Amino acid sequence: MLLRFSWRRNGRLFNIGKDPRVTMRKRSGTLEVGFHNGGRPEDYEGEYQCFATNDLGVALSNKILLRVSKAPLWPKEVLAPVQVVEGSPLVLTCNPPPGLPPPLIFWMDSNMTPIHQDRRVSMGLNGDLYFSNVLVQDGQKDYSCNARFNFTYTIQQKNPFNLKVQTTEPYNDTSYNASDPFGGRKVAETSPSFLTPEGSGSFKMVLRDEQLLLECIAAGLPTPSIKWFKRGGDLPAQKVKFQNFNKTLKILSVSEEDAGEYVCMADNRLGSIRHSINVQVKAAPYWLDKPTNLVLAPEENGRLVCRANGNPKPNIQWLMNGEPINKITETPTSTNREVLGDTILFRGVQIGSSAVYQCNASNQHGYLLANAFVSVLDMAPRMLGPKNQLIKVVMNNRTFLNCPFFGSPLPELRWFKNGQGSGLDGGQYRAYINGTLEIKRARKEDEGIYTCVASNMLGNAENQVQLEVKEPTRIIQAPTYQSVLRGSKATFHCKVVSDPSLPTTVNWSKDGERLDLGWRLKKDEESLTIPSVSENDEGIYTCTVKSEIDQDSASARLTVSEDASHNPSVYSTLPPDRPDPPIDLDLSDPLARSVRLTWIPGNDRRSPVTEFLVQFEENRWEPGRWQNLSSYPGDLNSVILQLAPNVNYQFRVIAINSVGWSQPSQPSPRYKTTAAPPDAIPRDLRGWGSNKDNMELTWEPLHDLEKNGPNLQYNVWWRRKDSGDDWTNVTTSETKYVVRHTETYVPYEIKIQARNELGSGPESNIVIGYSGEDKPTDSPTELRVSKVGSTRANIHWKPVDLSSVQGEFKEYRLYYWRESSLVPGLVVSKEKKTTGFYTTVPEPSGILKDLVPYSKYKMFMVVANSRFESLPSNNVEFTTAEGVPDAPRFFRINRRSLDTLYLEWGKPLEPNGILIGYQLVYQRVNGSRLGPQQFETFRPNMTDFILRLPDRSARYKFSLSALTKVGMGEVYAEESPLFTNEAHIDQVDIATQGWFIGLMCAIALIILILLIVCFIKRSRGGKYPSSGFLTGFTKYLVRDKKDLPLDPVDQKDQDGSFDYQNGSSVRDRNENENSSDEDNKPLQGSQTSLDGNVKESDDSLVDYGEGGDGQFNEDGSFIGQYTVKKDKDETEGNESSEATSPVNAIYSLA
Repeated sequence: MLLRFSWRRNGRLFNIGKDPRVTMRKRSGTLEVGFHNGGRPEDYEGEYQCFATNDLGVALSNKILLRVSKAPLWPKEVLAPVQVVEGSPLVLTCNPPPGLPPPLIFWMDSNMTPIHQDRRVSMGLNGDLYFSNVLVQDGQKDYSCNARFNFTYTIQQKNPFNLKVQTTEPYNDTSYNASDPFGGRKVAETSPSFLTPEGSGSFKMVLRDEQLLLECIAAGLPTPSIKWFKRGGDLPAQKVKFQNFNKTLKILSVSEEDAGEYVCMADNRLGSIRHSINVQVKAAPYWLDKPTNLVLAPEENGRLVCRANGNPKPNIQWLMNGEPINKITETPTSTNREVLGDTILFRGVQIGSSAVYQCNASNQHGYLLANAFVSVLDMAPRMLGPKNQLIKVVMNNRTFLNCPFFGSPLPELRWFKNGQGSGLDGGQYRAYINGTLEIKRARKEDEGIYTCVASNMLGNAENQVQLEVKEPTRIIQAPTYQSVLRGSKATFHCKVVSDPSLPTTVNWSKDGERLDLGWRLKKDEESLTIPSVSENDEGIYTCTVKSEIDQDSASARLTVSEDASHNPSVYSTLPPDRPDPPIDLDLSDPLARSVRLTWIPGNDRRSPVTEFLVQFEENRWEPGRWQNLSSYPGDLNSVILQLAPNVNYQFRVIAINSVGWSQPSQPSPRYKTTAAPPDAIPRDLRGWGSNKDNMELTWEPLHDLEKNGPNLQYNVWWRRKDSGDDWTNVTTSETKYVVRHTETYVPYEIKIQARNELGSGPESNIVIGYSGEDKPTDSPTELRVSKVGSTRANIHWKPVDLSSVQGEFKEYRLYYWRESSLVPGLVVSKEKKTTGFYTTVPEPSGILKDLVPYSKYKMFMVVANSRFESLPSNNVEFTTAEGVPDAPRFFRINRRSLDTLYLEWGKPLEPNGILIGYQLVYQRVNGSRLGPQQFETFRPNMTDFILRLPDRSARYKFSLSALTKVGMGEVYAEESPLFTNEAHIDQVDIATQGWFIGLMCAIALIILILLIVCFIKRSRGGKYPSSGFLTGFTKYLVRDKKDLPLDPVDQKDQDGSFDYQNGSSVRDRNENENSSDEDNKPLQGSQTSLDGNVKESDDSLVDYGEGGDGQFNEDGSFIGQYTVKKDKDETEGNESSEATSPVNAIYSLA
């Protein structure tokens, strides 16, 4: 569509074609004015505005003011020498020529040396040079004012001033020093007086968001010091800056809260003087609600809103296609448009009424202009985003799928997953009106293809988004703190896990900057190694792992210490720690609302202090509770604290470094500020009616620290809006006041002020409140429905006269409930629900959504204000169409045998129609891939099914949904239980299996055979070779004791024999050592230990003696032979076998 540009200059058409110096750029409306061939730039000064036009309307630019920069010459003048008495004040005026923009002023002498400025001598905002008092040495040079015009790059200089300083006593240059500038001569001292501004008070106006500059320059000897205060409040510490040796107060970006009375005080030892500057903050217009483009379909309604604020309140003017709307000739389409102040209402718009509307908000300080295109068109839905996007997201993250669309009328958009089920909205999903679908927590089962479908009466459009859910990228082994010796090796580990399908990169940085590995540093997949560490390697190392959709990072510090063997004075480097608390807190420079706090920092514990936190405690309102006052950079240890009046303070300081906070310091001495009038304005002032004939005025009380003095009260004013009545006021100490005997729902202007015994605080801005509401007198009528679908219906009614609402019109409130279901036997809840419609059009309508399909509904409507509802309208009954059913109530899968599954499900809670059956879809799961789909359908009365599986060891994914004649309902998805060959899912009894019974029988038979063999062996009997056994056994007992310490019980007798624990003894050790070599052999058939010695029998030899008295003969044999023991045992009826000894059992088996 062809776009045309034109310009207006000073409100009249600027004919570009008639001026050869003016050209317009191609494909834009930019003007270029050339002066290569002569011409005066001054001829083109003025106010310009660009108009852009096409077949649909006209748009306007902001107005542009063109001015030519000028550097006028300084008027020629002859300046007589300036005579001044020593110690007197002096002002050297500059009066630079006006320029555009204004010039930059500075003072120099004839040698082009800048004039030194200090507390005594300084330049004011107007460019004049001020001397608080004159010294003799001030007359030793001249003073010249210079103006630099930045835009024209020129500097102009005024003729210099020459000073002649008159003294009462001779002046000697050698007697001058900084501490005594008068060289011991007597010069009369004077109390302070203001050089600028004059008088005791002045006025200053500043615009919102601009900077405020206040100046006070005083005369006096000694040179006065300047201090600033704000009456009724503190100076905004975050915005205030003091310049020109405290003579200038600067506030950046002024707001309405900065208005008030500012006081500058000049004092020296002879007295003080004050000057009050009343600052008013005005405002050029600024947007509250800027009009935006509007798209309407034929017969639709809409509105443009243009709300702006300013001081004074701006005027709103509407234009259409660049022309004032009230001057446009009436047309058939203009009857569909109504201008109501800052709002334009459109009703039943028609094709061809598209236009560009301009809103102009202006006051004496500026103006705003906004263009809004109102387009009336019929258009089928169309998708604006890219087609078939692939979106990868991290598991368990909040996810948004975007589907930008356009259409007129505004299409309805629905989301579907994998082409199945009803629209996605609710539970895990949330659909937004702009087409975005939110998945509150993405899970693996949320993967799939999502389809968004936009539809209106002209057609449909759809787009698809494929969602893949990935495992998060995480560092599972993070680098840890390292403290190493210089020259040694340091290694930081960084082990990562991530989704296998996402490639990752690992990068290292040091102290926030990417690490250049170079030739020295070595990096592999899981670590960074620094060989031969030096002091330059100290710092914080960060491992960052990134994938295409997420990242993770972890950091650790490396400290390098010197080897103590090379430098004994250096001990092992310790890790950084929390700093020690500050000490020796001191208060100085006490003022009414400030005091200087000074402290000595403690040890920083190897990590620099970055911040000091000052806390306070007061003993009146909340004694013992420490509160944060302010924080300061770590390089400060002396600060001025801004305080509230009438508070008894004490302070403490906390040091903060990279490790953490120190312990608090010991408290400072207490400091009590003096009382003052309140500074704060009560907040949240409201006026509202609790009854139809009253208005309750409520507000938040001032905080304890805002009271500033005793006996706090509130002054409250009110008057009926736009009535011209005088203010009515009351003073109360409560936070509520009730105005009685008011008319119903009438607007009032309200304001409030806090006061105490020392005076009143600032007044609040005027707030609009309303008296009480009453019940609406009229009710909506002719309530009816149309276009009833399965889940929604169009609602129509006849509106009420808004004056009958008797209060703030809130909405038309529709009450509706589900009377019954058309499904036989289904019991439903008849709970009433409500939905509201805010509309003021003559023929209102709305859409009732989220209905249950195949149900009978009843409804009625009321009109509501903030407190009451009207009587109900006529009752309406309607039925919704059949829809798709909900998901089955449950779906369980159990394995009954190796190759069959038992499926069981419950009927949907809401069938939304007559069920005609169920559909089961299942497919094999192989990792992340799915096999082909297989289908089963069931009758509506079936709720279980036995399914034979083609592959008993595979996993399957099942999706079950109910069916009505409308279609398939919501899907219930499950996966089959995992099955392995080692275990049976139904836990088959192993004891009943044939292979298990056979195995147990075989084991029992083997055990029986072994028992029979052992019994036969023991029954055969046998003899011990007595001498060999006993001699070998004795040598074992004696020889093995040679090199071993004796047990506590193995004490040697006086005759050289050993007393064994069983009572046996050896008469002579030497005789045993002379035994034959055969005797030294181990017992035949006995076990040997790992070191070759015979293991001692577990049986005691007492078992083979009589009563434990068995002894050895001198040749090592038993006193009683085994055969005798055997005969004796037989005689005594001892029925035990020889094999009762383990040694005998071993021998007999050999």
